[in-house]
Amino acid sequence: MANRKDVAKLAGVSEATVSRVLNGIGPMKESTRQRVMAAAKQLNYELNAIAANFARGRSGNLGVVLPTLPKVHLFSTHYFSEILGGIGEAVRAKGYGLLLLFRDPEEVFDYVSLFRTQRVDACIVLGASALPTEREAMERLAGENLPICVMDQRFEGLNICSVATNHEQGSYEAVKHLIHNGYRRIGFINGSLQYSNSTDRLAGYSKAIQEAGIPYDASIVYQGNYSRTSGRRVANSVYEDLHKLDALFVANDRMAIGLIQGLREKGVQLPEQLAIVGFDDSDAASMTEPQLTTVKVPFYEMGRQATERLLTRISTSEHENEQPPFHEILDTQLIIRKSCGTVKDQLTQ
Repeated sequence: MANRKDVAKLAGVSEATVSRVLNGIGPMKESTRQRVMAAAKQLNYELNAIAANFARGRSGNLGVVLPTLPKVHLFSTHYFSEILGGIGEAVRAKGYGLLLLFRDPEEVFDYVSLFRTQRVDACIVLGASALPTEREAMERLAGENLPICVMDQRFEGLNICSVATNHEQGSYEAVKHLIHNGYRRIGFINGSLQYSNSTDRLAGYSKAIQEAGIPYDASIVYQGNYSRTSGRRVANSVYEDLHKLDALFVANDRMAIGLIQGLREKGVQLPEQLAIVGFDDSDAASMTEPQLTTVKVPFYEMGRQATERLLTRISTSEHENEQPPFHEILDTQLIIRKSCGTVKDQLTQ
């Protein structure tokens, strides 16, 4: 799919000139205008229709594109509800409308059409993954520099705005805390590796144990899918491996809570027999028994910042499509509660 750079090269002009021609902005030699339009037509440059719509006006809507996930109530999950809360607050403050749209992760979603048909002025993508269909959809956007921001997912090599949190550092600090408290046989329950935050959390876990001289043991690295049900399922394997474990780091609170429920049903004493640390700091983390030590992720702030950056971007410049993409990474915070116990030697006395 051709982009503005291809049109500029074929027409023998700069990308800025292509943008001015397609948006009808400023004085322009007729011969230059004709060369650009001819190049755009020859390359079937789709963004010329988008540029024309932008020149005529805006929809007043920020689009939020979410995945359709079977058996998952998106709006009840901490991740989606917190990010949407931050988005909603920023949209309200800016006087914009909010348009929710849903995509099938198994199909290539046409983000460009949202702009071509003037349904949205900017767009935030939630729950993206490394599936080939998701990657292809993002590749179609690369180089166009549309006001689109992907939340909490990396697409290496693609020039697309993103806002995320430092998952690797958060995981590293959580596992270091366990090590500092005397734990050495530390397992890990991760989510699906199709999400970049899963690979980042695994990297933080691996870095912490490596620095402590603890060998990586694949037999105590378990696979969940970020659901509470998967945490309960993994509890069966963890129960069988208790002789190899004294602590577990879990990649999100929902799995950690499911794990706690499953282990308690089997009579496991927590945290006496097993220290547990989660990730996210959801509302439920402080309501479990024992209360869950976890890594606080600023999801609300991520949604707010992404929205403010996008809406400021399109409201303060006639040439927003010429601005470089922004990339924000927010810090996490370790919240210490009872589930990781105190110093391990004190627990075993």
